[in-house]
Amino acid sequence: MMQTTNNPAPTPSKAMSKSSQQALWCARIVFGLVFVINVQCALQFIFIPDEYVGAYELEGIAGTIALQGMGIAFLMWNVTYPFFIAHPIKWRIVGIIILFQQAIGLVGESLLLACLPNGHEILASSIQRFIFFDGIGLLVMVAAYFILIKKALR
Repeated sequence: MMQTTNNPAPTPSKAMSKSSQQALWCARIVFGLVFVINVQCALQFIFIPDEYVGAYELEGIAGTIALQGMGIAFLMWNVTYPFFIAHPIKWRIVGIIILFQQAIGLVGESLLLACLPNGHEILASSIQRFIFFDGIGLLVMVAAYFILIKKALR
């Protein structure tokens, strides 16, 4: 007669240590905050672009459409976040993709600012805000990601 057990196999969350769970939630919170801010910016560019066209030295319908297009691109860029936020261990490769996306944004914005001629202080200020946010976002996401990998995958 075969003996069975009533103990189900442990789920990943039950099998994880407290520090692993904390690392998991830290990654979710950090990536989640960056995601929420990115989506908020995207939606503002899409639905109220006229409030922002001046900050990019744009005007008229072309400026409105250009900013709305940027908002759509932001949404496309952020489609990866929910997968990682929901299951950071399962989708850890997506976490790496997100980090590369953030780094590309930071480098690209920095190059744009470096190539911007004098006399565009308002535009420079707008680009600097993106550089600041993307730089801080990248730093905290890299830290959270490596803590997650160190704690949850040992």
